[in-house]
Amino acid sequence: MSVWTGGAFDVVVVGAGIAGSAFAALLAPSGLRILLLDAAPRPPRLPPLAATIDEVDLRVSALNPASVRLLEQAGAWQRLPREVASPYEHMRVWEEDGTARIGFDAAALGEPVLGHVVENRWIVATLLARLDEAANVVVRGGETLATLEQRAAGASRTRLWLASGAAVEAALVVGADGARSAVRTLCAIEAAERDTGQRALVATVTTERAHARTARQRFLTSGPLALLPLALPAGGQCCSIVWSADEALAEELLALDDAAFAARLGQASEHALGGIEAVSRRLAFPLRPLHAASYVAPGVALVGDAAHVIHPLAGQGINLGLADVRVLADELQRARARGLALADEGVLARYQRRRRGDNALMLETMDVLRRLYADRRPGVRLARNLGVAAVDALSPLKRALMRRAAGLG
Repeated sequence: MSVWTGGAFDVVVVGAGIAGSAFAALLAPSGLRILLLDAAPRPPRLPPLAATIDEVDLRVSALNPASVRLLEQAGAWQRLPREVASPYEHMRVWEEDGTARIGFDAAALGEPVLGHVVENRWIVATLLARLDEAANVVVRGGETLATLEQRAAGASRTRLWLASGAAVEAALVVGADGARSAVRTLCAIEAAERDTGQRALVATVTTERAHARTARQRFLTSGPLALLPLALPAGGQCCSIVWSADEALAEELLALDDAAFAARLGQASEHALGGIEAVSRRLAFPLRPLHAASYVAPGVALVGDAAHVIHPLAGQGINLGLADVRVLADELQRARARGLALADEGVLARYQRRRRGDNALMLETMDVLRRLYADRRPGVRLARNLGVAAVDALSPLKRALMRRAAGLG
Protein backbone atom coordinates (compact mmCIF):
# COMPACT_ATOMS: atom_id res chain seq x y z
CA MET A 1 0.00 0.00 0.00
CA SER A 2 1.41 3.41 -0.97
CA VAL A 3 1.96 6.03 1.73
CA TRP A 4 -0.10 9.20 1.40
CA THR A 5 2.26 12.18 1.38
CA GLY A 6 -0.25 15.04 1.06
CA GLY A 7 -0.53 17.52 -1.77
CA ALA A 8 -1.88 20.90 -2.82
CA PHE A 9 -5.56 21.83 -2.46
CA ASP A 10 -7.76 24.89 -2.80
CA VAL A 11 -9.44 24.30 0.57
CA VAL A 12 -8.35 22.10 3.48
CA VAL A 13 -11.05 21.50 6.11
CA VAL A 14 -9.75 20.25 9.46
CA GLY A 15 -12.48 18.39 11.32
CA ALA A 16 -15.02 16.02 9.74
CA GLY A 17 -17.84 16.49 12.23
CA ILE A 18 -21.15 18.00 11.18
CA ALA A 19 -19.85 21.53 10.49
CA GLY A 20 -16.69 20.47 8.62
CA SER A 21 -18.39 17.77 6.55
CA ALA A 22 -21.31 20.08 5.73
CA PHE A 23 -18.94 22.82 4.59
CA ALA A 24 -17.05 20.42 2.31
CA ALA A 25 -20.31 19.03 0.89
CA LEU A 26 -21.78 22.49 0.32
CA LEU A 27 -18.63 23.61 -1.49
CA ALA A 28 -18.13 20.39 -3.48
CA PRO A 29 -20.19 21.46 -6.54
CA SER A 30 -17.82 24.44 -7.03
CA GLY A 31 -15.17 22.12 -8.48
CA LEU A 32 -12.58 23.38 -5.98
CA ARG A 33 -10.04 20.79 -4.89
CA ILE A 34 -11.02 20.05 -1.27
CA LEU A 35 -9.34 17.98 1.45
CA LEU A 36 -11.32 16.98 4.55
CA LEU A 37 -9.19 15.77 7.48
CA ASP A 38 -10.17 14.27 10.81
CA ALA A 39 -8.18 12.85 13.70
CA ALA A 40 -10.65 9.99 14.17
CA PRO A 41 -10.75 7.04 11.78
CA ARG A 42 -13.38 7.23 9.07
CA PRO A 43 -16.71 5.97 10.52
CA PRO A 44 -18.77 3.23 8.83
CA ARG A 45 -20.42 4.36 5.62
CA LEU A 46 -23.96 4.20 7.11
CA PRO A 47 -24.73 3.18 10.68
CA PRO A 48 -27.42 0.63 11.51
CA LEU A 49 -30.84 1.77 12.64
CA ALA A 50 -31.10 1.66 16.42
CA ALA A 51 -33.19 -1.26 17.66
CA THR A 52 -32.94 -0.39 21.38
CA ILE A 53 -32.43 2.82 23.29
CA ASP A 54 -28.88 1.74 24.14
CA GLU A 55 -28.07 1.72 20.42
CA VAL A 56 -29.17 5.34 19.90
CA ASP A 57 -26.28 7.79 19.58
CA LEU A 58 -26.30 9.91 22.74
CA ARG A 59 -25.18 12.87 20.64
CA VAL A 60 -28.23 14.24 18.86
CA SER A 61 -28.92 17.59 17.22
CA ALA A 62 -32.13 19.62 17.07
CA LEU A 63 -31.91 20.96 13.52
CA ASN A 64 -33.97 24.05 12.73
CA PRO A 65 -35.57 24.55 9.29
CA ALA A 66 -32.64 26.64 8.03
CA SER A 67 -30.19 23.86 8.94
CA VAL A 68 -32.35 21.23 7.26
CA ARG A 69 -32.38 23.33 4.08
CA LEU A 70 -28.61 23.63 4.17
CA LEU A 71 -28.27 19.84 4.52
CA GLU A 72 -30.67 19.43 1.59
CA GLN A 73 -28.51 21.78 -0.47
CA ALA A 74 -25.44 19.80 0.56
CA GLY A 75 -27.07 16.60 -0.69
CA ALA A 76 -27.23 14.87 2.69
CA TRP A 77 -30.76 15.30 4.04
CA GLN A 78 -32.27 13.31 1.17
CA ARG A 79 -30.15 10.31 2.21
CA LEU A 80 -31.43 10.11 5.78
CA PRO A 81 -33.82 7.23 6.43
CA ARG A 82 -37.21 8.65 7.37
CA GLU A 83 -37.06 6.87 10.73
CA VAL A 84 -33.98 8.74 11.99
CA ALA A 85 -35.23 12.30 11.39
CA SER A 86 -37.69 12.95 14.23
CA PRO A 87 -39.85 16.01 13.50
CA TYR A 88 -41.35 18.18 16.20
CA GLU A 89 -44.15 20.66 15.63
CA HIS A 90 -44.49 22.11 19.11
CA MET A 91 -42.32 23.28 21.98
CA ARG A 92 -43.45 23.72 25.57
CA VAL A 93 -41.33 25.59 28.15
CA TRP A 94 -42.06 26.01 31.84
CA GLU A 95 -40.18 26.36 35.10
CA GLU A 96 -39.92 24.71 38.46
CA ASP A 97 -40.32 27.87 40.50
CA GLY A 98 -43.39 29.54 38.98
CA THR A 99 -46.57 29.11 37.01
CA ALA A 100 -45.83 30.86 33.70
CA ARG A 101 -45.56 28.71 30.57
CA ILE A 102 -44.83 29.48 26.97
CA GLY A 103 -45.63 27.45 23.89
CA PHE A 104 -44.33 27.58 20.32
CA ASP A 105 -46.06 25.98 17.35
CA ALA A 106 -44.90 25.48 13.79
CA ALA A 107 -48.24 26.60 12.36
CA ALA A 108 -47.60 30.12 13.66
CA LEU A 109 -44.48 30.27 11.47
CA GLY A 110 -46.13 28.83 8.40
CA GLU A 111 -43.69 25.91 8.61
CA PRO A 112 -44.64 22.23 8.78
CA VAL A 113 -42.30 21.65 11.74
CA LEU A 114 -40.17 23.61 14.19
CA GLY A 115 -37.27 21.24 13.64
CA HIS A 116 -35.99 17.67 13.51
CA VAL A 117 -34.01 15.74 16.12
CA VAL A 118 -31.37 13.54 14.44
CA GLU A 119 -28.52 11.40 15.76
CA ASN A 120 -25.22 13.12 14.95
CA ARG A 121 -23.72 9.95 13.52
CA TRP A 122 -26.41 9.84 10.83
CA ILE A 123 -25.87 13.46 9.83
CA VAL A 124 -22.12 12.90 9.43
CA ALA A 125 -22.59 9.58 7.63
CA THR A 126 -24.91 11.04 5.00
CA LEU A 127 -22.62 14.02 4.44
CA LEU A 128 -19.64 11.71 3.93
CA ALA A 129 -21.70 9.56 1.57
CA ARG A 130 -22.30 12.67 -0.51
CA LEU A 131 -18.60 13.51 -0.48
CA ASP A 132 -17.72 10.00 -1.68
CA GLU A 133 -19.42 10.91 -4.96
CA ALA A 134 -17.39 14.10 -5.45
CA ALA A 135 -14.26 13.50 -7.51
CA ASN A 136 -12.78 16.81 -6.35
CA VAL A 137 -12.97 15.96 -2.61
CA VAL A 138 -10.49 13.81 -0.67
CA VAL A 139 -11.52 12.56 2.79
CA ARG A 140 -8.75 11.38 5.14
CA GLY A 141 -9.48 9.93 8.59
CA GLY A 142 -6.86 9.26 11.26
CA GLU A 143 -4.88 12.40 10.35
CA THR A 144 -3.87 14.74 13.16
CA LEU A 145 -2.72 18.29 12.48
CA ALA A 146 0.78 18.82 13.92
CA THR A 147 1.90 22.20 12.59
CA LEU A 148 0.36 25.06 10.67
CA GLU A 149 2.78 27.58 9.20
CA GLN A 150 1.53 31.12 9.64
CA ARG A 151 1.11 32.69 6.24
CA ALA A 152 3.53 35.54 5.52
CA ALA A 153 2.27 38.78 3.97
CA GLY A 154 1.83 38.37 0.24
CA ALA A 155 1.92 34.55 0.34
CA SER A 156 -0.89 32.75 -1.46
CA ARG A 157 -0.89 29.39 0.33
CA THR A 158 -0.77 27.98 3.85
CA ARG A 159 1.33 24.92 4.69
CA LEU A 160 0.23 22.21 7.12
CA TRP A 161 2.16 19.24 8.44
CA LEU A 162 0.32 16.20 9.75
CA ALA A 163 1.41 13.80 12.48
CA SER A 164 1.64 11.06 9.85
CA GLY A 165 4.40 13.00 8.10
CA ALA A 166 2.25 14.17 5.19
CA ALA A 167 2.56 17.81 4.09
CA VAL A 168 -0.37 19.80 2.68
CA GLU A 169 -0.76 23.21 1.06
CA ALA A 170 -4.01 25.15 0.79
CA ALA A 171 -5.29 28.46 -0.47
CA LEU A 172 -7.67 28.43 2.50
CA VAL A 173 -7.71 26.38 5.73
CA VAL A 174 -11.04 25.98 7.52
CA GLY A 175 -10.87 25.02 11.19
CA ALA A 176 -13.91 22.90 12.06
CA ASP A 177 -12.12 20.85 14.70
CA GLY A 178 -14.21 21.56 17.76
CA ALA A 179 -13.86 23.38 21.06
CA ARG A 180 -10.24 22.27 21.54
CA SER A 181 -9.40 23.38 18.01
CA ALA A 182 -5.80 22.73 16.95
CA VAL A 183 -6.25 25.17 14.06
CA ARG A 184 -7.30 27.94 16.45
CA THR A 185 -4.40 27.18 18.81
CA LEU A 186 -1.77 27.01 16.06
CA CYS A 187 -3.01 30.34 14.70
CA ALA A 188 -2.64 31.87 18.20
CA ILE A 189 -6.29 32.95 18.23
CA GLU A 190 -7.40 33.53 21.81
CA ALA A 191 -10.74 32.21 23.03
CA ALA A 192 -12.62 33.36 26.10
CA GLU A 193 -13.91 30.28 27.94
CA ARG A 194 -16.16 30.26 31.00
CA ASP A 195 -16.62 27.30 33.32
CA THR A 196 -20.27 27.30 34.41
CA GLY A 197 -19.66 24.72 37.10
CA GLN A 198 -22.27 22.55 35.41
CA ARG A 199 -22.38 19.41 33.31
CA ALA A 200 -24.92 18.30 30.74
CA LEU A 201 -26.14 14.77 31.32
CA VAL A 202 -27.45 13.00 28.21
CA ALA A 203 -29.40 9.78 27.82
CA THR A 204 -32.19 8.17 25.82
CA VAL A 205 -35.42 7.17 27.57
CA THR A 206 -38.78 5.63 26.84
CA THR A 207 -41.85 7.18 28.42
CA GLU A 208 -45.31 6.10 29.46
CA ARG A 209 -47.01 8.59 27.13
CA ALA A 210 -46.18 9.58 23.55
CA HIS A 211 -44.23 12.79 23.02
CA ALA A 212 -46.77 13.96 20.39
CA ARG A 213 -44.04 15.60 18.30
CA THR A 214 -43.41 18.09 21.09
CA ALA A 215 -40.07 19.24 22.49
CA ARG A 216 -40.24 20.08 26.16
CA GLN A 217 -37.97 22.09 28.43
CA ARG A 218 -38.34 22.72 32.12
CA PHE A 219 -36.14 25.27 33.84
CA LEU A 220 -35.06 23.88 37.19
CA THR A 221 -33.19 25.96 39.73
CA SER A 222 -30.25 23.58 39.21
CA GLY A 223 -30.36 23.98 35.40
CA PRO A 224 -32.62 23.28 32.41
CA LEU A 225 -33.94 19.84 31.48
CA ALA A 226 -34.87 19.17 27.84
CA LEU A 227 -36.85 16.21 26.47
CA LEU A 228 -36.40 15.95 22.71
CA PRO A 229 -38.71 13.65 20.72
CA LEU A 230 -37.17 10.69 18.90
CA ALA A 231 -38.72 8.41 16.31
CA LEU A 232 -36.50 5.45 17.17
CA PRO A 233 -36.58 2.88 18.60
CA ALA A 234 -39.90 3.12 20.49
CA GLY A 235 -41.91 5.20 18.04
CA GLY A 236 -43.56 8.15 19.74
CA GLN A 237 -42.51 7.13 23.23
CA CYS A 238 -38.76 7.72 22.98
CA CYS A 239 -36.92 10.92 23.92
CA SER A 240 -33.37 12.16 24.11
CA ILE A 241 -32.74 14.10 27.31
CA VAL A 242 -30.26 16.86 28.06
CA TRP A 243 -30.17 17.67 31.77
CA SER A 244 -27.88 20.55 32.75
CA ALA A 245 -26.95 20.40 36.41
CA ASP A 246 -24.37 21.60 38.89
CA GLU A 247 -21.36 19.30 39.22
CA ALA A 248 -22.45 17.72 42.50
CA LEU A 249 -25.95 16.95 41.22
CA ALA A 250 -24.60 15.60 37.93
CA GLU A 251 -22.33 13.21 39.85
CA GLU A 252 -25.26 12.12 42.01
CA LEU A 253 -27.49 11.48 38.97
CA LEU A 254 -24.77 9.48 37.19
CA ALA A 255 -24.31 7.28 40.25
CA LEU A 256 -27.99 6.29 40.52
CA ASP A 257 -29.20 2.95 39.22
CA ASP A 258 -31.63 3.05 36.30
CA ALA A 259 -34.77 2.79 38.41
CA ALA A 260 -33.73 5.56 40.77
CA PHE A 261 -32.65 7.78 37.88
CA ALA A 262 -35.96 7.18 36.10
CA ALA A 263 -37.81 8.24 39.23
CA ARG A 264 -35.72 11.42 39.59
CA LEU A 265 -36.18 12.25 35.91
CA GLY A 266 -39.94 11.77 36.12
CA GLN A 267 -40.09 14.10 39.09
CA ALA A 268 -37.83 16.69 37.44
CA SER A 269 -39.96 16.68 34.27
CA GLU A 270 -43.14 16.97 36.35
CA HIS A 271 -44.22 13.69 34.73
CA ALA A 272 -45.06 15.57 31.55
CA LEU A 273 -44.91 12.25 29.67
CA GLY A 274 -46.02 10.05 32.54
CA GLY A 275 -43.52 7.63 34.03
CA ILE A 276 -40.03 7.01 32.66
CA GLU A 277 -40.12 3.36 31.66
CA ALA A 278 -36.56 2.65 30.52
CA VAL A 279 -33.23 4.48 30.58
CA SER A 280 -30.13 4.03 28.41
CA ARG A 281 -26.55 4.45 29.51
CA ARG A 282 -25.78 8.01 30.65
CA LEU A 283 -22.94 10.38 29.85
CA ALA A 284 -22.12 13.86 31.11
CA PHE A 285 -19.87 16.55 29.69
CA PRO A 286 -18.74 19.89 31.17
CA LEU A 287 -20.55 23.08 30.11
CA ARG A 288 -17.92 25.64 29.18
CA PRO A 289 -19.18 28.28 26.74
CA LEU A 290 -16.39 29.61 24.53
CA HIS A 291 -15.97 32.40 22.00
CA ALA A 292 -12.93 32.99 19.80
CA ALA A 293 -11.57 36.54 19.76
CA SER A 294 -11.40 36.27 15.97
CA TYR A 295 -12.91 33.85 13.47
CA VAL A 296 -10.15 34.46 10.93
CA ALA A 297 -6.38 34.64 10.53
CA PRO A 298 -4.30 35.00 7.34
CA GLY A 299 -5.42 32.11 5.14
CA VAL A 300 -7.65 30.61 7.87
CA ALA A 301 -11.32 30.70 8.91
CA LEU A 302 -13.00 29.03 11.90
CA VAL A 303 -16.52 27.57 11.91
CA GLY A 304 -18.74 25.82 14.45
CA ASP A 305 -17.37 24.86 17.86
CA ALA A 306 -13.86 25.93 16.85
CA ALA A 307 -15.24 29.48 16.90
CA HIS A 308 -17.96 29.30 19.55
CA VAL A 309 -19.48 26.90 22.07
CA ILE A 310 -22.88 27.76 23.49
CA HIS A 311 -24.86 26.49 26.48
CA PRO A 312 -27.26 23.76 25.25
CA LEU A 313 -30.36 25.20 26.93
CA ALA A 314 -31.86 26.37 23.61
CA GLY A 315 -30.37 23.63 21.43
CA GLN A 316 -28.87 26.20 19.06
CA GLY A 317 -25.21 25.12 18.97
CA ILE A 318 -25.32 23.09 15.76
CA ASN A 319 -27.62 25.60 14.08
CA LEU A 320 -25.16 28.42 14.75
CA GLY A 321 -22.35 26.27 13.36
CA LEU A 322 -24.26 25.48 10.19
CA ALA A 323 -25.09 29.17 9.80
CA ASP A 324 -21.30 29.80 9.85
CA VAL A 325 -20.91 27.16 7.14
CA ARG A 326 -23.59 28.73 4.97
CA VAL A 327 -22.15 32.24 5.24
CA LEU A 328 -18.52 31.19 4.65
CA ALA A 329 -19.50 29.14 1.59
CA ASP A 330 -21.53 32.10 0.31
CA GLU A 331 -18.59 34.49 0.73
CA LEU A 332 -16.24 32.10 -1.07
CA GLN A 333 -18.64 31.76 -4.00
CA ARG A 334 -18.92 35.55 -4.19
CA ALA A 335 -15.13 35.86 -4.10
CA ARG A 336 -14.73 33.47 -7.02
CA ALA A 337 -17.38 35.32 -9.03
CA ARG A 338 -15.42 38.56 -8.50
CA GLY A 339 -12.05 37.00 -9.27
CA LEU A 340 -10.77 37.33 -5.69
CA ALA A 341 -8.56 34.85 -3.86
CA LEU A 342 -10.39 32.48 -1.52
CA ALA A 343 -8.44 33.80 1.47
CA ASP A 344 -8.65 37.45 0.43
CA GLU A 345 -8.53 39.58 3.57
CA GLY A 346 -11.77 41.36 2.68
CA VAL A 347 -13.56 38.08 1.99
CA LEU A 348 -12.65 36.64 5.39
CA ALA A 349 -13.44 39.94 7.11
CA ARG A 350 -16.95 39.91 5.64
CA TYR A 351 -17.48 36.35 6.88
CA GLN A 352 -16.44 37.37 10.38
CA ARG A 353 -18.60 40.50 10.30
CA ARG A 354 -21.68 38.52 9.25
CA ARG A 355 -21.30 35.84 11.92
CA ARG A 356 -19.40 36.94 15.00
CA GLY A 357 -21.86 39.59 16.21
CA ASP A 358 -24.89 37.30 15.87
CA ASN A 359 -23.11 34.50 17.67
CA ALA A 360 -21.92 36.81 20.45
CA LEU A 361 -25.50 37.99 21.00
CA MET A 362 -26.76 34.41 21.19
CA LEU A 363 -24.01 33.36 23.64
CA GLU A 364 -24.78 36.33 25.88
CA THR A 365 -28.53 35.69 25.72
CA MET A 366 -28.08 32.07 26.75
CA ASP A 367 -25.88 33.10 29.69
CA VAL A 368 -28.43 35.68 30.84
CA LEU A 369 -31.24 33.12 30.64
CA ARG A 370 -29.19 30.54 32.53
CA ARG A 371 -28.46 32.98 35.35
CA LEU A 372 -31.99 34.39 35.35
CA TYR A 373 -33.62 30.99 35.83
CA ALA A 374 -31.13 30.06 38.55
CA ASP A 375 -32.06 33.16 40.58
CA ARG A 376 -34.51 32.23 43.33
CA ARG A 377 -35.13 35.71 44.79
CA PRO A 378 -38.91 36.32 45.04
CA GLY A 379 -38.78 39.61 43.10
CA VAL A 380 -36.79 38.06 40.26
CA ARG A 381 -39.10 35.04 40.19
CA LEU A 382 -42.19 37.28 39.95
CA ALA A 383 -40.69 39.43 37.19
CA ARG A 384 -39.59 36.33 35.30
CA ASN A 385 -43.06 34.78 35.41
CA LEU A 386 -44.75 38.02 34.37
CA GLY A 387 -42.28 38.40 31.51
CA VAL A 388 -42.81 34.87 30.22
CA ALA A 389 -46.59 35.27 30.40
CA ALA A 390 -46.35 38.57 28.52
CA VAL A 391 -44.21 37.06 25.73
CA ASP A 392 -46.62 34.14 25.39
CA ALA A 393 -49.51 36.59 25.00
CA LEU A 394 -47.76 38.92 22.53
CA SER A 395 -47.99 37.02 19.26
CA PRO A 396 -45.73 39.35 17.17
CA LEU A 397 -42.88 39.16 19.70
CA LYS A 398 -43.25 35.41 20.12
CA ARG A 399 -43.31 34.94 16.35
CA ALA A 400 -40.13 37.02 16.03
CA LEU A 401 -38.39 34.82 18.62
CA MET A 402 -39.56 31.70 16.79
CA ARG A 403 -38.31 32.97 13.43
CA ARG A 404 -34.89 33.68 14.89
CA ALA A 405 -34.66 30.24 16.51
CA ALA A 406 -35.74 28.64 13.23
CA GLY A 407 -33.00 30.51 11.36
CA LEU A 408 -35.58 32.35 9.27
CA GLY A 409 -34.85 35.90 10.32
